[in-house]
Amino acid sequence: CAPPAMSRRVVRQSKFRHVFGQPVKADQMYEDIRVSKVTWDSSFCAVNPKFVAIIVESGGGGAFMVLPLAKTGRVDKNYPLVTGHTAPVLDIDWCPHNDNVIASASEDTTVMVWQVPDYVPVRNITEPVVTLEGHSKRVGIISWHPTARNVLLSAGCDNLVILWNVGTGEMLLALEDMHTDLIYNVGWNRNGSLLVTTCKDKKVRVIDPRKQQIVAEKDKPHDGARPIRAIFMADGKIFTTGFSKMSERQLGLWDLKNFEEPIALQEMDTSNGVLLPFYDSDSSIVYLCGKGDSSIRYFEITDEAPYVHYLNTYSSKEPQRGMGFMPKRGLDVSKCEIARFFKLHERKCEPIVMTVPRKSDLFQDDLYPDTPGPEPALEADEWLSGKDAEPILISLRDGYVPVKNRELKVVKKNILDNKPPPGPRRSHSTCDSDLSQSALDEVLEQIRVLKETVQAQEKRISDLENKLCQFTNGTD
Repeated sequence: CAPPAMSRRVVRQSKFRHVFGQPVKADQMYEDIRVSKVTWDSSFCAVNPKFVAIIVESGGGGAFMVLPLAKTGRVDKNYPLVTGHTAPVLDIDWCPHNDNVIASASEDTTVMVWQVPDYVPVRNITEPVVTLEGHSKRVGIISWHPTARNVLLSAGCDNLVILWNVGTGEMLLALEDMHTDLIYNVGWNRNGSLLVTTCKDKKVRVIDPRKQQIVAEKDKPHDGARPIRAIFMADGKIFTTGFSKMSERQLGLWDLKNFEEPIALQEMDTSNGVLLPFYDSDSSIVYLCGKGDSSIRYFEITDEAPYVHYLNTYSSKEPQRGMGFMPKRGLDVSKCEIARFFKLHERKCEPIVMTVPRKSDLFQDDLYPDTPGPEPALEADEWLSGKDAEPILISLRDGYVPVKNRELKVVKKNILDNKPPPGPRRSHSTCDSDLSQSALDEVLEQIRVLKETVQAQEKRISDLENKLCQFTNGTD
């Protein structure tokens, strides 16, 4: 239902008034996926310009599936999974600075970081690049730093938030004694200098992680007992979703300078699903997707009353089990697409495209301001030492071309890096092992040829340098 600001909405000018959502055609969906049935309020789906990753049901451990975006249609039941966790996976998040790197958090108390190849692997990916161990209970939340390379945050049911340097496999910071109960969600601000967290103790906290200080706190932004969510807006305000005393779903907008009173507080409906907010800072639109809802509501956030303007609702027949949200650089600018969701059903994933209707085929500057690109603005140690940097922006004028697979290297200090390689694994299918052996031989042959080429070039350079030396000495 629309909030009571309907009369005002009629006269308000906004280029996003007519945004509409549309599911893709049936053959563009991903079918026959056994989506995880774990009861946990994360989105279960993570997408980027190359891949869609979905947490799936799996016997004897935890797994998720990674599909190249173009691999639509029925997914083979033997499609390889990412299976390294010994208990269900609760959250996944793609690295914003490397589209082939994804982190997963699990009930087994660990966080794992994986390198996914551009080609479809022959068998399950079982070896993470790095395993991060520091939580004593299940880990339900992970989130990469928006601007610093290799900085990853995890939050566990031990009420602990840990920041990691994935490049060294080390714990950077542990935020202890800040949360008295289960952490519901954690979000970074735009440059990654602050965190906002929500907790079962009904408090929203704004934390400076490097000073390990709570810089602002709001008790009961929503009076109801059910989970609250909070995210940062680009200008530093905080947007929350929660429940009223009467169990109505609410949204709120807050200013840190005056955290006592909301800038806006609106009732929505009486459904009991937790609202997952997705935010696009370029258009200043918040999309609310309730788990178990069959709709996506969206609102524009502005500086004029009532500040949170209801735009529209995308409705469908089937409820959503989870939702992925594509970063801006993965959208089709030629079709005026301003958001794309990946809605999880029980057995499939359905992309939903949000579009602003325009008559012109030309690039629409006003819809696509420069947006965060894949380059980090800081190194992990620079950030840790107190430096901040805004995201490095790119233009989408000619569309975004994904970068080739870049290797994530983990440089561990004082660790047994030279442990012997694992012995040959027994393969169930001989053709698989033959294929992987021949593929390996081919790679080794390529490496040998490359080495020879490098050595030949080095010799040639050295010969040329000697000749140059003789020549310059002769002319003196």
